[in-house]
Amino acid sequence: MRAAVQHEKGQDKLEVVDDIEAVGFGPGKVRVRMRAAGLCHSDLSAMSGVLPQPAPFVPGHEGAGEVLEVGEGVTGVRPGDRVLVCWLPACGGCAACRRGQTQLCLSGFLSVSTPNFRRPGGDVFSFAGTGTFAEETVVGAGCAVPIPDDVPFDIAALIGCGVTTGLGAALNTARVAAGSSVAVIGCGGVGIATVQGARVAGAARIVAVDPVASRREAALRFGATEAVAPEELAEARNRVTGGEGFDYVFEVVGTSGTARTAYDLTRRGGTLCVVGAGAMDDTLQLNMFELFFNEKRILPSLYGGGDVLRSYGRAIELWRAGRVELAGMITHRVPLAGVNDALEQMRSGVALRTCVEL
Repeated sequence: MRAAVQHEKGQDKLEVVDDIEAVGFGPGKVRVRMRAAGLCHSDLSAMSGVLPQPAPFVPGHEGAGEVLEVGEGVTGVRPGDRVLVCWLPACGGCAACRRGQTQLCLSGFLSVSTPNFRRPGGDVFSFAGTGTFAEETVVGAGCAVPIPDDVPFDIAALIGCGVTTGLGAALNTARVAAGSSVAVIGCGGVGIATVQGARVAGAARIVAVDPVASRREAALRFGATEAVAPEELAEARNRVTGGEGFDYVFEVVGTSGTARTAYDLTRRGGTLCVVGAGAMDDTLQLNMFELFFNEKRILPSLYGGGDVLRSYGRAIELWRAGRVELAGMITHRVPLAGVNDALEQMRSGVALRTCVEL
C-alpha cells in the first residue's frame, strides 16, 4: 500500500512510497482504511523535531475512514463501520481517567514507540500512534471512534483533532462567558475553531490576530468581530477593552513570544488559555510579582481540555445545527501524492486545513 514517510527528523518533504504495510493487528486492534486526513501544524512540528517522535515515521493524526477488520475482544466497532481516528484515547482506568480528566490519560502515548508499519528496509513508526497519511493503519480499539453515516469523512477528520481542540479550548477549558471580550492569536485551523467556540459561547467581541491577510479574512467569516495583524494588536486592545485587556486570550501558535504577548493582552483577573503545542526548550518567563498581583489565570488546554468522546458528539451536533461551519475550514484538497503541496500550503499560511484524500 501507499503512505507518506518522513525518513529523518528535520526533513521538510515526505516521500510517498508504495512498499509499506500496516502491522500490529491482533487482539484489541482495528485495521482502518483511511479515506481523509487533515494536515495539522503538529505534523509539521513532529517533522521538524519540535515535538518528540521516533523516525522513520508516517505523519498524520487527524483522519477518518472505514473499518476493515477487528481483532479479538473488540466490540465497539465492526467491519464496514465509519470511524474517526482519536490520537489520544482514554484507558478508563488510570488515575487521570478516574478523576474525569481523560484528556490527560497517557496510555495512548505508549503506542508511539511501537512501529505501526514495515517496509523492506525495516520498521516505520507513526506520529501519535496513528499515522493517518497512509491508505491503511492499525490502531487500538479506543482510537477507532464510530461516526454517524451523515458525517462526511473530511468533516470527521477535522473533528478528530483541530475542531475538537479549538472548540474545547473555548467551551471546556476557558469556559468563555457570554458577553465577554476575546482575542485569538493564531488563526489556522485550530484558531478558527477557537473563534467559533467563542462565538457559540456568546462572546460579544472576538478579535482574531494573524500575520496572514487571508487568515484574517477567514476569521471574520467564521465569527470574529474584527481581525488585525500583530502590529495592530495594541491599538485593538485599547479600542476594544478601553486599555484594560481582554477577558480571554487564546494563544494558538505555540511559542513563548506569543504566549508572553497573550499574557500581556489579558486583563487583570482574566484568563490566558494556551492551546499551541510548543517546544520543550522554549521557556515562557513571568516574574513572581506579576503572577501574584495580576491574578491572571493561565490555563493550558490539551486536546480541548475535556472528554474527547463527548466533545466529538458536541461538535457533530453543533455542525448539524449550523452553529459551527466545518466544510469551509477545508480550503485545499490534495491526493496522497500531493502531500508535499499540503505541507507548503500550511507553512505559507494560505491553508486553514488541507484535506489529504486517500
